[in-house]
Amino acid sequence: MEPLDFLAIGDIVTEPFIRLTEAHVIPGEHGGEELAMRFGDKIPYEYAVDVSAVGNASNAAVAAARLGISSALRAYVGDDVQGRECLAVLTAEKVQTEYMVTEAGKRTNHHYVLWFGNERTILVKHEAFNYDVPTLAHAPKWLYLSSLSATSLPYHHAITEMLELHPEIKLAFQPGTFQMSLGVEALKPLYERSEFFVCNVEEAGRILGTPDERDIKTLLTAVRTLGPSIVVITDGTNGAYGYDGTRYMKVPMYPDSRGPFERTGAGDAFASTVVVALSLGEPLEKALLWGPINAMAVVQEVGAQKGLLTRAQVEDYIAKAPASYVVTDL
Repeated sequence: MEPLDFLAIGDIVTEPFIRLTEAHVIPGEHGGEELAMRFGDKIPYEYAVDVSAVGNASNAAVAAARLGISSALRAYVGDDVQGRECLAVLTAEKVQTEYMVTEAGKRTNHHYVLWFGNERTILVKHEAFNYDVPTLAHAPKWLYLSSLSATSLPYHHAITEMLELHPEIKLAFQPGTFQMSLGVEALKPLYERSEFFVCNVEEAGRILGTPDERDIKTLLTAVRTLGPSIVVITDGTNGAYGYDGTRYMKVPMYPDSRGPFERTGAGDAFASTVVVALSLGEPLEKALLWGPINAMAVVQEVGAQKGLLTRAQVEDYIAKAPASYVVTDL
């Protein structure tokens, strides 16, 4: 393999998007909102779209390749049609697949996306693969770690050991649901090893055990005490916030008169694009300006990858941005 700028590790999935029309959003019994449909009935849907080779890590690898840096993915697929389709998509996107594993007797992860309005509810099932770390032909500049299955704790320990052997690798950590559910102590070495850590406001509270905390400076400071050098917290339409131990920063959403068409992948696009900008030597302030642009583009298409931009397109959006699109002190 050629030397890599970016190696993503995490699960890869196939996701059929089912466009619902006869559904309702209702208040949840314990807060939040719930998607409601008639029970025990046949419910028509508008159309469905099959999307292959997605998932947080795969989305990040594709984003990196589109932005022009050398990118690879370590993920597991089954020896089935869906697995072969995932590999074909990665190859077409110029994501190196030498670290991919096809495991006999297993099925490729298959999720289902219930798409209503511009939001989605995802039915998730992760297969239990026999995870192991790759033997690195060349140490990548960045390792991007994200969502893995509930059977992957030993895999995290192996990744930690691999990073200890390669102190030159910078770690970006975007934890998934299972990784957050493990608690900080179980993944303490990964938090401490992270050059870049990203989550949203609700996830930050969950990680810290303070689910009602909404003060951004408090959350940024507390997450950084866990070890990461740079912490970024996203907050939906309110934008995103960064802290590098010296400066608290805020970046707004990129202004777009179009409303979102479908929101899947916005967080992955934002996070991975910021990491790519950092890998290219951009300071955090400028890297934060890159992220919302790719997030804005992704939500105009179905799925997490179709709308991802090239570096030239991102830089063009920055050049044409209004004066209000700047990073400010928090």
